[in-house]
Amino acid sequence: MKRAATLSALTCLLAVTAAAPAASDTPAPVRAAASTAGKQAAVPGKPSALDTVPRRGVLRVCTTGDYRPFSYLDPATGTYRGVDIQMAEDLAKSLDAKPRYVATTWAKLVGDLSAGRCDIAMGGVSITLPRARAVYFSEPTRTDGKTPIVRCADKDKYRTLEQIDQPGTKVIVNPGGTNEQFARAHIKRATLTVHPDNTTIFDEIIAGRAEVMMTDASETRYQAKIHPELCSVHPDDPFTFSEKAYALPRGDNEFKAYVDQWVHLATHDGTYRKYEDDWMK
Repeated sequence: MKRAATLSALTCLLAVTAAAPAASDTPAPVRAAASTAGKQAAVPGKPSALDTVPRRGVLRVCTTGDYRPFSYLDPATGTYRGVDIQMAEDLAKSLDAKPRYVATTWAKLVGDLSAGRCDIAMGGVSITLPRARAVYFSEPTRTDGKTPIVRCADKDKYRTLEQIDQPGTKVIVNPGGTNEQFARAHIKRATLTVHPDNTTIFDEIIAGRAEVMMTDASETRYQAKIHPELCSVHPDDPFTFSEKAYALPRGDNEFKAYVDQWVHLATHDGTYRKYEDDWMK
């Protein structure tokens, strides 16, 4: 009887021990952190613009409106025009939406996009590594590079950086973007003036208040086309290499993949070239 009672008690003890959770060698704080991380991972992430834009029916586009042929706010009509404005209309249509343009500046463009004030930034935006730390870039739309634009009478006088960076030479630049960064990096002896309005800056050269501006070859070509007094200096052999693309919120991989595919199609089926030719020819 005693032996049977002892065996019965031992059996119950083993059953209770087997049912209890095993002791962990992981310290309590680590276990708590792992539990918290698991709960965080289960929280849905921020929705992609690929979904929110069609639901909203509006594609918010940050653009400067001062950079022809890509983005220009016409003061007479209050409407935006340009190669990338036409592209923005196409992108919005592909998402069952309409574009709504959000005015920005070159100095604020990345910050406005990162702060969620727009879904995409368009308008001749150059890819740079500092910008790429804060935003995604789409597949490039075109290559470009910095080159001078001068009065045609001076086109042989300012062909190299050495010729430009001389005492007495008046160099002019618009603020906040890659043009100013390039000028400040290379102009040490010439006089550098920052002109606040990129839509009137070329008039300063025509009027003789400045002699040289260094900007993207695409812009120098366009400005030389509409201002016969000005000449683009070696636009086929610029001082630098760069690419233009559309800036996107960092982390939205679904939207970036969609925009990449859309850009790829537009740059290979003739759409982008047609829009550019409409402005450049």
